[in-house]
Amino acid sequence: MDFLSNTVVLSRMQFALTALFHMLWPTITTGVGIYLVIVEGLWLRTRNPDYYYHARFWSKLYVLNFGIGVATGIPMEFQFGTNWAPFSEAVGNFFGSVIGFEAAWAFMLEAAFLGIMLFGWERVNSTIHYVATIMVALGANLSTLWILTANSWMQSPAGGEIVNGKFIVRDYFQAIANPFMAKSVLHMFFATLETSLFLVGGISAWYILNNRHPAFFSKSLRIVLAAAIAVAPMQIYIGHLSGEQVYHYQPAKLAAMEAQWETTPAGQPADWSLVALPNDKAQKNNWEIIIPNALGYILEFKQNLTEPVVGLRDFKSEDRPHLVGLIYYSFRIMIGIGFFLAFLMLWSMLYWLLGKLNSKKITEQRWLLRTWIFAAPLGFIAIDSGWIVRCVGRQPWTLYNQIRTVDSASHVPASNVLVSLSGFAIVYAVLFVATLYFGSRIIRKGPNLELPIPGVETIRPAIDTSPGEFVPDERPVEAQQ
Repeated sequence: MDFLSNTVVLSRMQFALTALFHMLWPTITTGVGIYLVIVEGLWLRTRNPDYYYHARFWSKLYVLNFGIGVATGIPMEFQFGTNWAPFSEAVGNFFGSVIGFEAAWAFMLEAAFLGIMLFGWERVNSTIHYVATIMVALGANLSTLWILTANSWMQSPAGGEIVNGKFIVRDYFQAIANPFMAKSVLHMFFATLETSLFLVGGISAWYILNNRHPAFFSKSLRIVLAAAIAVAPMQIYIGHLSGEQVYHYQPAKLAAMEAQWETTPAGQPADWSLVALPNDKAQKNNWEIIIPNALGYILEFKQNLTEPVVGLRDFKSEDRPHLVGLIYYSFRIMIGIGFFLAFLMLWSMLYWLLGKLNSKKITEQRWLLRTWIFAAPLGFIAIDSGWIVRCVGRQPWTLYNQIRTVDSASHVPASNVLVSLSGFAIVYAVLFVATLYFGSRIIRKGPNLELPIPGVETIRPAIDTSPGEFVPDERPVEAQQ
């Protein structure tokens, strides 16, 4: 329990809690925002009312996640001032402005058009509304761009140097376009999109499996499947490119990801462990299942390595990541889920080609539908696992190879951080339960298929205005008084 008196450890735990929890909600808004652009575009092109009702229904889940994302994102960024003040002071010349771009370019753009997207259906023309939906989706994804730019710079700092304890920017654009930036942004973009597609698909499968509007939700399932055909394999390929950049720029992280304790020289093949039990203290794996010569094929698509894979033992203890087991298995969970989702896409595509996903036969594919429901939350687990690899694997550095984590934390009593960490844990638990409750209410209620469609005049029964027939009062006279 020594960690309870360690300010740095508690601050890291608090940031991990707030970051991993916050990340769940922007994941949905960035991906579902693109889905809303697709279905509204299909409605404008075909005027099929089903697409309009899809846009109205899924936008309810969008705004729920937007609200939780805002509520959890602001406290996370405030921690750079409360828990990581020395780091903020050292890198504020660049890092602070990029975080400011995320608020000004992304969040404000998304918030400015959100009201039009939600409430402007019958108040603005269809073109203006569609532009608003596009701007909301663009704002959500610009947020991903700037957050990943800032984090990528922490992974591979560029564009300046540390002078007297502060990072001085020499080339702002070089700092933005740091070596990790492009592939990291693409990897996260496809991750959020894939996660959102399988979430929408899983919810659609639940409706179909329960025989609620099966024809209606078969459309949304086919839309996300059509998108997943491109997204799922692309995400695997971009993930491979992200692994390559770790191989070239962060050898200690790669060694932890693969639990490689001994160095494999260049020009030789390297074994790959499918599963293992890393022992950080003994600096070895207690047991492992090895696939001979596989690591070279994974990293470079060939047997012999061009560059060496440096083992963890060749790094000083204070210069390499610990918690190797956490990094190792988080990485495997992420890639395992990625391949599982690709398999589900291929299975579903086969059934689609065989004509089994039309509105008449789709209810019969019960195992496929159950698998889609099972897959709905997996993308979130993969994203959080990937961020564990990304950030825990970067240790012991906040700014890689330049500023250590122990030098970045604020000098505050550990008891203060423990109180705030406990408070965040309680509040976020309440928010999580509340979000599940309101989200399940939206799903249980289902789409409102009686909403008026913009541009379509509602047919109302005609009112009979012809004079009525006079009927004399036949009651007794005394009853008429």
